Amino acid sequence: MSQFQTIIVEQHGAVTLIRLNRPDALNALNSQVLADLIEAFAAYEADASQGCAVLTGSEKAFAAGADIKEMSNRGFSEMFGENYFGGFDRVVATRKPWIAAVAGFALGGGCELAMMADFIIAADTAKFGQPEVKLGVAPGMGGSQRLTRAVGKAKAMDMCISGRMMDVHEAERAGLVSRIVPAATLVEDAIKAAAEIAAYPPLATIANKEMVNAAFETGLSAGLLFERRLFNGLCATADKREGMVAFVEKRKGAWSGK
Repeated sequence: MSQFQTIIVEQHGAVTLIRLNRPDALNALNSQVLADLIEAFAAYEADASQGCAVLTGSEKAFAAGADIKEMSNRGFSEMFGENYFGGFDRVVATRKPWIAAVAGFALGGGCELAMMADFIIAADTAKFGQPEVKLGVAPGMGGSQRLTRAVGKAKAMDMCISGRMMDVHEAERAGLVSRIVPAATLVEDAIKAAAEIAAYPPLATIANKEMVNAAFETGLSAGLLFERRLFNGLCATADKREGMVAFVEKRKGAWSGK
C-alpha cells in the first residue's frame, strides 16, 4: 500500500486500520488529509481481501476539527468554487462497512468525520462537539444533519448553538456512540469488532448497511419495500445457500462472496 503524508494504513487480517497522523495539529483535517483518506478508502473498497475498516486518531484526539489555518483566508467564492468539504462524500460512499474508533477530542470536523462511519466505538476519554459557532461559522461536513439524526433536535441544537462538548457517557445515552471501551484497548477492541464483521458474507454486510442507511432517507413503507427486495435478492446468492445449510449442519459457513 502506498505511503501517505497524513495517515498511516495497516492491514490486520481482513481489517484495514487507518490512523490519522497529524500529531502537531491534533489531527486537524486539511486538504491533504482528505486526499489521503479518499485514496485509502478507495484502496480498501477495491481490495477483496478486506472486509471492514477502522478509522482512528491518537489517544489525545481523534481529530480536533477542520484546519482553521487552511480556511481562514478563504471567502465564499473560494469555498463554494472548490466545493470545500465536498470530497468527503467519496469517503461516505464506501459500500463496505467501516468503524470510527474515537479517543480524546472529536470536535467540529472531527465529530463530523466520526459520524460518517457506520458506527462509533469510543474510548472512555472521548469528547464530542460542534463548536463552529465560536468561530462565527457553523458545521459544514454534516454536523447539523447527522448529529440531529443521531441524537435528536434538542441535543443537536444545544451542541451547535452553545458549542458545548458532550462526554462519552452522554454520547452513548443519546445514541451517538455504539460502544464505550477503555482507552487503553480502543484500537484492539475496534479491530476485533471489525474482524467479526469482516468474517460475515460480504454481500450480506453491504446489504445490511444499505438497509439501515435507507431508513434515514425514506418513509417507512418505502424502507420496508427496499428491505424486502434486498432480502429477496440475497436469497439468490451462493452465500445464502451456504449459510442456511451450515446452520442446519451446525458448522461455520464457508463464504465465497457470491
